[in-house]
Amino acid sequence: MKTAVFFERDGVLNQCAIADGHQSVPTSLEEFRVAPEAAALLAELRELGFLLIATTNQPGISRGEVRRNEVDLMHAVLRRKLPLDDILLCGSDDPTHPCLKPNPGMLLEAAFKWSLDLDHCYVISDKWQDAKAAQVAGCTSILIRSPWIGGDHHDFVVDSLADAVRKIIRLQQQARPAAA
Repeated sequence: MKTAVFFERDGVLNQCAIADGHQSVPTSLEEFRVAPEAAALLAELRELGFLLIATTNQPGISRGEVRRNEVDLMHAVLRRKLPLDDILLCGSDDPTHPCLKPNPGMLLEAAFKWSLDLDHCYVISDKWQDAKAAQVAGCTSILIRSPWIGGDHHDFVVDSLADAVRKIIRLQQQARPAAA
């Protein structure tokens, strides 16, 4: 079985504007900016053998606020600039849809597709919905401190993507048995 690190797209892998106390996700390729530190940090996790998978709720697709082909163009930029193995998205705005976070559908889909051992996978996000999906799927959640982490379950809270990567590296080192 393989292991992976799942990344929330908006606010972690790409930059988001803040409007009226909420993240304003990009709705066009012109607004889309990859987080400058992400490539080097993801490369560190790749060296440890993790699969790297982005997950994203994009309910604006079903509401007509963003075109699917525009989201696909943004994801093409992510794939070009970051060492991602996969990008999974949920375009539904129906809270009962199994893939719309906090539901764990995208994590379960990835587990099936990539033969993942979810108990040894991590989810990095700045939102409570990802931590809840991680909890239900059996992954370890690492939340980057933000106004959107909420008060529900989370395994760890850190200050930045760099801190999240360092946390995973430390946890991996602690999990390795000592050489005889």
